Amino acid sequence: MWRAGREAVRASSTTVDFPLSSASMTSPLYMDAEIKPNRSLSERGFIILISVITVANVASAVVFVRMDAHYVLPFLGIDLLAVVVAFLASYRSGRVIERVRVSPAEVRITYETAKAIRVVWESPTAFTRVTTERDDEDRVMALRLALSGRHTTVAAALSPGERGEFAKALEDAIWRAKRGAV
Repeated sequence: MWRAGREAVRASSTTVDFPLSSASMTSPLYMDAEIKPNRSLSERGFIILISVITVANVASAVVFVRMDAHYVLPFLGIDLLAVVVAFLASYRSGRVIERVRVSPAEVRITYETAKAIRVVWESPTAFTRVTTERDDEDRVMALRLALSGRHTTVAAALSPGERGEFAKALEDAIWRAKRGAV
């Protein structure tokens, strides 16, 4: 979801918020974007999926036990455990929020979880460049911030179309911050 002021438009894969200012910073913010990956399977859907896999594994186990193939049973349990662990890891990574802030002094990218905030990029706004990698159809496949030979990837959770829109908004925010425009 993209939000600028009071308007909201649904995006297909993530939530991106653009508050125009923040009380936590003294200088004005030209961008305060929050990127949240979207997980398509709800908690209820996860429970239904695990139930179906469990029923299928139990049915398979009954067949294998009747055939005296008892060694197959642990592998059916490992199969179910692997699916559960994979989904839990996916949900955990989905709780990480990428925040991009542009102020007149700096561009800052942080990863935020419920437990911690980790700064992954800080650079002076005046020297920060936005670079994009495009495919044959002119879709933005990668979006990076660059400064003096170092770079970092931004908005990887967005789809190529959303990443293109975000690149334009980020370039505009940096341009306005450099010039002190409102």
